Amino acid sequence: REVIAVDPRNTSRTCPRPECGYVAAKNRPNQDTFHCVACGHTAHADTVGATNVLRAGLVRRNARQG
Repeated sequence: REVIAVDPRNTSRTCPRPECGYVAAKNRPNQDTFHCVACGHTAHADTVGATNVLRAGLVRRNARQG
């Protein structure tokens, strides 16, 4: 296993869809729900945050290797 530190700010407020990526506090209408006001993507906020943290970690890992 590999641990890569990433900045968690806005990870549950950022749309995880690669073609969108919109960041806004309004994307989190409540604690559990993510709803992108730009593209309409809906998911559980924890899932969105985890997806974005994973993506950020992979970007950092790839930057170190390249």
